[in-house]
Amino acid sequence: MTRVFSGVKPTGHLTLGNYLGAMRQWAAVDQHQADALFCVVDLHALTVAHDPARVRRLSRQSASLLLAAGLDPRLCTVFVQSHVDEHARLSYLLECVASDGEMRRMIQYREKSALERGRGGSVRLSLLTYPVLMAADILAYATDEVPVGDDQSQHVELTRDLAVRFNQRYGQTFVVPRVTHPKVAARVMNLQDPASKMGKSDDAGPGIVYLLDEPDVVRRKVMRAVTDSGREVVYDREGRPGVANLLEVLAACTGGVPEELAAGYRSYGDLKRDVAEAVVEVLRPVQERHRALCADPGYVEDVLRDGAERARGMARPVVDAAYRAIGLLPPVPAVPAAPVPVAATVVNAAR
Repeated sequence: MTRVFSGVKPTGHLTLGNYLGAMRQWAAVDQHQADALFCVVDLHALTVAHDPARVRRLSRQSASLLLAAGLDPRLCTVFVQSHVDEHARLSYLLECVASDGEMRRMIQYREKSALERGRGGSVRLSLLTYPVLMAADILAYATDEVPVGDDQSQHVELTRDLAVRFNQRYGQTFVVPRVTHPKVAARVMNLQDPASKMGKSDDAGPGIVYLLDEPDVVRRKVMRAVTDSGREVVYDREGRPGVANLLEVLAACTGGVPEELAAGYRSYGDLKRDVAEAVVEVLRPVQERHRALCADPGYVEDVLRDGAERARGMARPVVDAAYRAIGLLPPVPAVPAAPVPVAATVVNAAR
């Protein structure tokens, strides 16, 4: 079967964008059609200033929400990145293949480092190198496909480049993965700023719908969404990004087509009301399953333990092969201690 790998970073509460753009596809399609791994990439959360207790809390919540979204541990592997040492082991080898220039061209690094410089500060070194860790996440499992949003495509292209370069220098070791994109709502935008992605790392605000928002909170956020000048409801991503975003969310929730849905509305208010109710209904079963999982924390722990063990079994042979290929000396097996003769044991006991 095709092997698929994807992850969520526990830097904030998961959003409607995470669900419509990725998680729902993972549950409805990927886990049934592929040998799929889904990971809470907690090591990536350490690239910025963070509260350790919050990272742990969000890691558990993210894992629970992946299961609540429909991931079935009988069909796929759900685990936490830091529970499998092979991610960090392989990341260093890939740093020895990547170049400084490649890292500094990564869009997210350029944007965040420029922002910090403007504040008179600097970013952590791990922010520069985290795309290599992301490549290790993917390559350790001989991944064929990586379903991601548009903003992560550059990182998957880097992964491909590193895999090809390693294979050319040290021998065929890694599968070169390909990127795939969901067809609808691959990138849900902020309701208050349609030019920006609805990101979970953003400050809490009315433009972000979280998966655990109460129905009335969802309705209020959608009804206050920014629209555009004019009164006509048309789908125009460039000219009317606010309305286009609402139509794309409605299409993702109902299975419709944004252009066709637009024809059914005469006012922004009617559109917002329908979008709000559609989002509430899409989130309802996820929230119900999440409450049930929170009431049974032992189940989530069992899933993560079993998932890590399964993931480790997949990754270790690949990473061990990479260590051999790049020129590292294999560890010397421990010599078992010689057994103590039974007679000697009896004599010593008598003394």
